[in-house]
Amino acid sequence: MGSLGQMSDYEIRLVRVFNAVVECGGFTAAETTLGISRSAISQHMADLENRVGLSLCQRGRGGFSLTEEGKELYQAGLTLLAALENFRSDVNALHHAIKGELNIGITDNLVTLPAMNVTHALDALAGQSDEVGVNIHMAPSDAVIRQVMDGHLHVGVVPSVNLPTSLETRWLYDEPSGLYCGQGHPLFEAASPAWEDIQRAPAVAPRYPLPLPARRAHDALTLRASATDREGAAFLILTGRYIGYLPHHVAAQWIAAKRMRALGIDDAGYRIPFVLITRRDRRPNRVVDAFLALIDCHSEKAAPKHF
Repeated sequence: MGSLGQMSDYEIRLVRVFNAVVECGGFTAAETTLGISRSAISQHMADLENRVGLSLCQRGRGGFSLTEEGKELYQAGLTLLAALENFRSDVNALHHAIKGELNIGITDNLVTLPAMNVTHALDALAGQSDEVGVNIHMAPSDAVIRQVMDGHLHVGVVPSVNLPTSLETRWLYDEPSGLYCGQGHPLFEAASPAWEDIQRAPAVAPRYPLPLPARRAHDALTLRASATDREGAAFLILTGRYIGYLPHHVAAQWIAAKRMRALGIDDAGYRIPFVLITRRDRRPNRVVDAFLALIDCHSEKAAPKHF
């Protein structure tokens, strides 16, 4: 044949044998290196010459020597085998290199939560690779869920409330909430507010998803206003006209500024579990997989939460 078409694995093996023979200086010397007999080497060399349509070497009483074409094919073989090795190394590196983007949706008002496993996992991910772009989208929980399901977000952080079965969840932390009132409210200066007075006070009703214990806690109050999120509830509580439930970490800044106080009633609070969500049928993604592994690691190591 006058030219070589698409190369098969066997033809690549023939090139390896040929180059080994050249580097060893002959058939006999190459037997140990290749681990095959002299006759097998001779057959491989004949097959290669037949495939390329060229005489590659002289062998006989004068010893082993390359033809001009053999010298050129040897150099071409070096280039081929080096390219194959580079390809192998590059593919192996893919198992270690993390490159790409991570799109995360997070429910509003979580940045002040002390046990923020997401923050720790993002820090660790950045330490593993500087070629990962992280994009955070803040949105209500229903919007985060929808965008994870339609593939616009890789992962989301939402309350574990009425989640579709098509989503896979990982526990992150529990968020405790309690009753609060604002400065100027009749209960603000009360030493030990009575539960009956608390129940009669105008309160804020949530218009966002909550687990059953949280809904029952709100139902025990006199609901006279409503809010679509916790920030809205804080606005209403700060008027001094309403009481309402807030996560402790959200209320902390207003407590420090003496603009809110906790209505410390035993058993009046509740806890909301927050989870990280992904699609069960998501495609493999090295960046997402690395992030999820870090989330699992930090969740397992998390100490009991103190607020």
